[in-house]
Amino acid sequence: MEILMSFAIGILFTIGTYLILSRSLLRIILGTSLLSHGVHLLLLTMSRLKTGAPPLIGDDLAPYTDPIPQALILTSIVISFGVTSFFFVLAYRAYQELKTDDMEELRGQDDE
Repeated sequence: MEILMSFAIGILFTIGTYLILSRSLLRIILGTSLLSHGVHLLLLTMSRLKTGAPPLIGDDLAPYTDPIPQALILTSIVISFGVTSFFFVLAYRAYQELKTDDMEELRGQDDE
C-alpha cells in the first residue's frame, strides 16, 4: 500500500510543480493546491498506514493507530483551504482590475 501511495504522491508533486511553473494565475493556484494535497498524503504515509486498529489504548496494549498525524493533517487541510480560497479571491480581484491573468503581464513594465 505504501508503494501505491508513493506513486500517487510523486504524481501529485509532478503535476503541481508543472502547474506552478505555468504563466496562468489560476493554474498556479491549482498547482499549490495539488502540492498541499501531496504533502498531506506524504505525512499520512510517513506515519505508517495501519488498518483495523482503533486509536485507543485499552487494558491490553495491542498495536494502535497514532492519531497525531491524522490530527495534524486535518488542521493542515483546513489551513490550505483557507489559503487557497484567499488566493482565488486575490486572483479574481486582480483579474477585475487588470483584465488579465497572465503572470508576465501582471508583473508590469516597471521591472523591465
